[in-house]
Amino acid sequence: MTLPAPMRDTVPSVIPDQTGLRLGASERRSQLLAVARTTFGTHGYSATSMNDVALAAGVTKPVLYQHFESKHHLFLELLTDTANRLVEQIESAVVSARSGREKVESGFAAYIDFFTTDPHHFHIIYGEGVRSDPRFVHELRELQLSFGALTAEHIDIAGLDHESRLVAAQAISGLLESAVRHWLDSDTTHTADELASLLSSLAWRGLRGTATS
Repeated sequence: MTLPAPMRDTVPSVIPDQTGLRLGASERRSQLLAVARTTFGTHGYSATSMNDVALAAGVTKPVLYQHFESKHHLFLELLTDTANRLVEQIESAVVSARSGREKVESGFAAYIDFFTTDPHHFHIIYGEGVRSDPRFVHELRELQLSFGALTAEHIDIAGLDHESRLVAAQAISGLLESAVRHWLDSDTTHTADELASLLSSLAWRGLRGTATS
């Protein structure tokens, strides 16, 4: 789910912003992505312009266009970057788990932490902007497949074949997305840790119920 490396030969190695701060091209690109994440995550894809991102970053629009040729390209790279960060966070969380239940608990906690720590992540991946363009939809589907494969890999339930694990993984993905959306949009009294514990317990009991002796 990575985009081709952008052309860098037209981007100066050091670029000043409107405050006179000078950043290298790679640092500036990272800064612009971080600002775009907050801007798109707050206002949505349709309501955000390249001018909004440039103003928030403290750069001119020409500087922004040196790194991203269009709003579409900027959001696509932002979507890819955010999706990759999510998968990496989950992979890092489950790598030291010693049992199937620990993997479920660690993976759920990592997923929920990713979105509750920074809700902009959720609005980037699951907001209205993703479904406004076929390439965004394709990227979201790639994330769903990657997340599903990662989840299925760690479903250690006797008697459950690979295809059944993939189906269960997609169900878990939907459960997590819906629960986090509710947590972000409501006045629930659950903390993020309590939400992770509740959902992982629910999923584990459901998975165990599919086991065959």
